[in-house]
Amino acid sequence: MKKVKLDIVGLSYSQTQSGAYALVLGEVNGRRRLPIIIGAFEAQAIAIEIEKMSPTRPLTHDLFKSFAQAYQVEITEVLIYNLVDGVFFAKLMCNKDGEQLEIDARTSDAIAIAVRFNAVIYTYEFILSSAGIVIEGNDFLFLENMESITNPSNPEEIQSAPHPVSGFQSLSTEELQNKLEKALAEEAYEKAARIRDEINRRNTGN
Repeated sequence: MKKVKLDIVGLSYSQTQSGAYALVLGEVNGRRRLPIIIGAFEAQAIAIEIEKMSPTRPLTHDLFKSFAQAYQVEITEVLIYNLVDGVFFAKLMCNKDGEQLEIDARTSDAIAIAVRFNAVIYTYEFILSSAGIVIEGNDFLFLENMESITNPSNPEEIQSAPHPVSGFQSLSTEELQNKLEKALAEEAYEKAARIRDEINRRNTGN
């Protein structure tokens, strides 16, 4: 299957769901974006590494990196390989003494680890085609609310938030499409992701 390389192009605090963030992955040399709703802890872990900040004590993903390096394990690639009922599945592609290994992981954790190893991020074309959002224009790079993400009042008490309930079940598919277009125009990517998931669920009959 054809793989598509992705970059992190957005990490935005949800204005409507407490504790929820939208991680936006962008197709390299393309206009498709893949929004993924993640929890506060994972968003903080990603933001801290992007901002090259050094927490006083290692976060879980920093500990993973130290452990892997101590045993000469290199993370070379993260692959988002499946999408089932709105849930993305990922795995870490590792190298240990020339041997290739695969480790299953939550997508948010995999990306938090990827940024620490400078590992490339890929997904398959069928995932980007079904769940991606096409962005018009050139102004789509954003990393919002970084200070609030990297400096919570009590980082050790942050917990991963459950996937927010969409609240769009009562709307028709046409109304959802209109709301999706409006959310994209407003760059409300986390809202767009939830609308997209609801449309996908209807299209697959789930």
